[in-house]
Amino acid sequence: MHILGINNTINFQRRPTRDEEQDLKSAVNNAYDIIGTEERAVITHGSCFPALGRDTYIGSPYGKSAREYVKFLNLYGFNGIQLGPSGELQKGNVSPYNSSAFAKNRLFIDLEELTTDKYDHILSKETFNKVTRMPVLGKDYDMTDFAEAEHTYNIALKESYGNFRKNLFNGKPEALALNKSYVDFKNKHGARLNDEAVFKLLSKKYGTDDFSKWNNPLDKNLIAEYKTTEGFERYKQLSVDNALEIEQYKFEQFIATKQIKENKEWRDKLSFKYINDLLVGCSKMDEWRYQDAFMKDWEMGARENNSASQRWHIPAIDPKKIMIGEELNIGGKFLKEKIDFALEFSENIRVDHVMGLIEPYLMAKHAHDSEFGTAHKNNDLEMYISQLKDENGQEYDFYWDYPKLIERIILPSFKEHGITKDLPMWEDICSYPDRFKMVYNQLELPRISFLDWEKAEDAVKNNPNGWFILGNHDTIPAMNYIQRKDSIGNEYTKNLYAWNPLYLAGYLHQNEKRAEERNAYCDKIANNDRELVFAKFSELMTTPKFQISFDDLLGITEEIYNIPGSTRDNNWKERIPADFLDRYYENLSSENPIALNIPELLKTALQAKMDMSTDRDELYEKYQPVIDRLEHFARILKEKEN
Repeated sequence: MHILGINNTINFQRRPTRDEEQDLKSAVNNAYDIIGTEERAVITHGSCFPALGRDTYIGSPYGKSAREYVKFLNLYGFNGIQLGPSGELQKGNVSPYNSSAFAKNRLFIDLEELTTDKYDHILSKETFNKVTRMPVLGKDYDMTDFAEAEHTYNIALKESYGNFRKNLFNGKPEALALNKSYVDFKNKHGARLNDEAVFKLLSKKYGTDDFSKWNNPLDKNLIAEYKTTEGFERYKQLSVDNALEIEQYKFEQFIATKQIKENKEWRDKLSFKYINDLLVGCSKMDEWRYQDAFMKDWEMGARENNSASQRWHIPAIDPKKIMIGEELNIGGKFLKEKIDFALEFSENIRVDHVMGLIEPYLMAKHAHDSEFGTAHKNNDLEMYISQLKDENGQEYDFYWDYPKLIERIILPSFKEHGITKDLPMWEDICSYPDRFKMVYNQLELPRISFLDWEKAEDAVKNNPNGWFILGNHDTIPAMNYIQRKDSIGNEYTKNLYAWNPLYLAGYLHQNEKRAEERNAYCDKIANNDRELVFAKFSELMTTPKFQISFDDLLGITEEIYNIPGSTRDNNWKERIPADFLDRYYENLSSENPIALNIPELLKTALQAKMDMSTDRDELYEKYQPVIDRLEHFARILKEKEN
């Protein structure tokens, strides 16, 4: 059987045939249109994407494999993916939330494409096969091997650039055409690319991206010192002595950007969105380039009231460097550039840690971790920026540049990209100090509603323009929620009213004509933990905009993508297996499925939404064919192959 371009030979599960796929897609999209659910996104960070064919030890949201995954999601009515930050990773740090806000992640380049006619075979098949592996099959999840991926790309991209230069020297038409686009790219981004390449040379020389540890003061501040004779000569020397290495970096960034652009052009035809993540911080490389934009003695973290605050080591923009009158100062320019890069090839955005753009929590750079208390905070070492005083005892952010930042810079920048304030996911999970609440409410920004502990009927009423989620990239899989305990070991989830079977059965069956069905449903979810979790996902599907994690969709419960505030070795490494389609359909046709049967859950959500209408009888008569089609496909996904 051949589904979505992937050869599948497992014969113990029934799945939609090619002829059925279009009807399935139509049924789920019709249901979402009736419900009024406009945005349906799956949280999948870039490295989590599956392999297809040879595996480069890391996923990519832009290659051939990504297209197959997008087709799968699109088949089941999803119209977007919530990516993580997609920039170049820091040396020795695999967290995407410490990646570059500007440089593209070269590990997301589709290497196999470089072996084709399109790129004049600048990467040989022999090398490609040598540095890649056959994908791991037969497991519920895979793991990214960042070190091996780095090794793979070092070899493959060095050969690719060398062959490109050789082909260009020999005047090959394909190389000449590629070079024309490459020159245009360098003309647009040349200064930034050169700065980044010089930084990478220096970080290699000193063995660290942390430029504060470099023993040459000139190199530490080279961009700021560029205008001096000494700084200019040092920069020039590095550029001339390492011209080939610098040019290769620029070429890699060109190829990565080219593939990202082509991926967007392909997705546009499907009307499928990528939601980028506007990380609140940046990489050390970005900080080095924009040093004058940041506070010298303070960095950003997150306050914890009953434990030590989270020390993120993220630079905080100096409020005195945001504006000069009505013009952008260097800090404002940095933020504007971040936004433009985040939305260059994406259709929407998640704003990471909004509080850091209004009332950042500051932690002293010089302090040792042990100095940050738990219940009692040392106010000389950690505080909100509104509490920071200058040498005269006045509020440091005297003109309230931070509280004005969203209105002055962020919202106008979004508008330039066609994004109104109700569209992004504003990540407002924080300690909610007074100034943050005041500004957030004044701007009437939407928030995230967590159905983990909120009821949809209340959440939608209180947050009509927000996003609704059940689990995310920082939580355990939702199917494991029932196992959660409180601080004294008692059941936690089942004691939440948002998880009460009586509430869920009533919310999803408000038509008294379905009272018998409601009672049976209530009994089912009260006595079956899996069905209780499924009920929460049906509840989620009645909301206007929702996100779920790839773990929950595919029924992966044995791994966690990230545990916030921890240094766990497996953080950021979980990945979708190459044979995810086989695993998904096998799961759905098993005796105790834990993957999401989208047509089945959506049928429940559709009926619930129609129950809420005063015209419910007319709606049932009009849309019964849609309900029947969802029921039909829900049964198909449960069947075993004959």
